[in-house]
Amino acid sequence: MIDKLVFKDIKVVAFDCDGVLFDTEEANTAYYNHLLEHFGRPKMTPEQFTYVHMHTAESSIAFLFPEDDILAAARAYAREITYFPFLKYMDMESDLVPLLDKIRSSVKTAIATNRSDTMLPLLETFDLNTYFDLVVRSIDVERPKPYPDMLHKVLDFFGIEPNQLVYVGDSLLDEQAASAAEVPFIAYRNPSLNAALHISRLQTLEAVANGRDSG
Repeated sequence: MIDKLVFKDIKVVAFDCDGVLFDTEEANTAYYNHLLEHFGRPKMTPEQFTYVHMHTAESSIAFLFPEDDILAAARAYAREITYFPFLKYMDMESDLVPLLDKIRSSVKTAIATNRSDTMLPLLETFDLNTYFDLVVRSIDVERPKPYPDMLHKVLDFFGIEPNQLVYVGDSLLDEQAASAAEVPFIAYRNPSLNAALHISRLQTLEAVANGRDSG
């Protein structure tokens, strides 16, 4: 059941990337395990994966390689190999393009992600360039999520109030960023999060964008 009071004047729907637009588990696992294995480290633990799923690549590498001497080498190797060869392991959500085709006549769409230089090539790889009116990456703001800077940038770009934006995410950092920006938060496939609405299919957002009750 959609709360019409919460979603009564939505003008922009913003999405996180990893875990929302794309299933990135295989890609992130392959990338970070490759880094670890290169330096003779074991593969990621579930706790390590949870961290890298939410945070920027820079923070994630620092988390996986806390020793200063190895960290410098890990960052250098990451720059050498880049993330681009691992984009092919990403799996776009099947509802995404049909949803965007339906809602873009009613609302603007944006991305707010802790990804950095891989976000635009990712959109190009999957022919999504024209589906988003604004893309805000970690390198576009002073502070990445959980800080609200990305969502403030979205609000400023479109000239809207916080209640006119919804943010769709799947992690605690997404929840915290939305809360700090006072933006209604929609949790995707994560019932543990505090959200105005929990959804398991992206197609539910059509009702949000059009101000309808999902039933």
